[in-house]
Amino acid sequence: MSQTVFCRKYQQELEALPFPPLPGEKGQEIQRTVSKQAWEEWQAQQTRLINEKHLNLLDPQTREYLMEQMERFFDNRETDQAEGYVPPSR
Repeated sequence: MSQTVFCRKYQQELEALPFPPLPGEKGQEIQRTVSKQAWEEWQAQQTRLINEKHLNLLDPQTREYLMEQMERFFDNRETDQAEGYVPPSR
């Protein structure tokens, strides 16, 4: 049976990440507070931002920007969107 975590994005118990997704304390914090579902959704959002905004991941300011966007995403605050992106209808 999978472990669960109280997800800060969805405010409910959901499947936990199997390991920290980032190195260090930040990765540990994410593993304790973010569900696997929320992390996968963030990964898709991050990929859209990187591709559409032509972000350079070698640039420290880009990494800082993405970390800020990640925190906003998990806290259900408004985040930047890729221009022209239309979420799929359910």
